[in-house]
Amino acid sequence: MRNNDEKKRQKLINKLIFLNAYKKEDQQLYILPLSKLKYEYRRYKLQNHPHGEFGSIQWV
Repeated sequence: MRNNDEKKRQKLINKLIFLNAYKKEDQQLYILPLSKLKYEYRRYKLQNHPHGEFGSIQWV
């Protein structure tokens, strides 16, 4: 289980670096627990979603 969590952590770290949410040199990123990485990833994705805070497009 520990190995699986570590793989998930590394995958989220790579995604956050790829999205330019963090820099590769940012040591803080590598010490965050999995739960915090998930939170940061969701937060970043919501902030940078094409619809922003408005939700889905609605036709009027």
